[in-house]
Amino acid sequence: MRAKLQDETIRRVEQATGKLATQSVARMDEQLPWFRELPADQRSWVTLVAQAGLQSYVDWLRSPDDVLRLTGEVFAAAPQAMARAVTLQQTVELVRETIAVAELQLPLLACTGDEDTVTEELLRFSREIAFASARVYAQAAETRGSWDDRLEALVIDSLVRGTDFGDPLPSQLAALGWRSGGPICAVVGTQPEGPPRDALAETHALVQRLGLDAMAGVHGNRLVVVFGGVADPLAAARHLVPVFGPGPIVTSPVAADVGAASSVTRAALSGLRAVSAWPGAPRPVDADALLPERAVAG
Repeated sequence: MRAKLQDETIRRVEQATGKLATQSVARMDEQLPWFRELPADQRSWVTLVAQAGLQSYVDWLRSPDDVLRLTGEVFAAAPQAMARAVTLQQTVELVRETIAVAELQLPLLACTGDEDTVTEELLRFSREIAFASARVYAQAAETRGSWDDRLEALVIDSLVRGTDFGDPLPSQLAALGWRSGGPICAVVGTQPEGPPRDALAETHALVQRLGLDAMAGVHGNRLVVVFGGVADPLAAARHLVPVFGPGPIVTSPVAADVGAASSVTRAALSGLRAVSAWPGAPRPVDADALLPERAVAG
């Protein structure tokens, strides 16, 4: 149980929140080179968060048990885009600079006898702010992951159908973190047993270990993987065999760049439809090796 603060102390702190926020931002500008390089709108977000944090500290002094609501309100002052523009590590640095200013100034604002209490409460409050910032970034990561999953599914569907659903393909791939601009290849086969999300999670884990730029999707009962970023796509395709279910696996011809992603995907799927006419086909088999069977199948 903390000692009761005098109402005058809380009033003084509340009146000083605007000044303290301004001093905190000035200290960030002085101490953090990356902060000086932020665009004006992002710097304004930080200022809003600093002001909200200091006001929440005042509310905390009045109601110290209302932890989650008060600390959660701090980051409600900034748009969700801030979590993408400013990293969690950078947010920790911003909080640290704000707390440093508050530690210097708050004892000077407190009435006699309240100096130690406002400092102790600031330390407790800063710990809760750290937890609140971690929650914000965890939620942002979860939202981003869900958005990426939906975009990836839409891209795969458009490649399979040969349709265009919006932005140019390079823009869609850039949003998914695709970095390479070199050769591209598609591999298709049967989805393994189990939920599609499990198959996709295993596929993503493997392509990351292989260092590939890749996207994957389940279309019907077929697992479709489109990848690039390697000098020998066909050799890389052989490393992807374990993520597929039983049955034939077909690799597409290699295309020069992502602009041909739809054509190579549909070529691989054409081969998968025709491969049953070649019972002894290797696994994986090149779609071009199935040209006679594909021609017969139309």
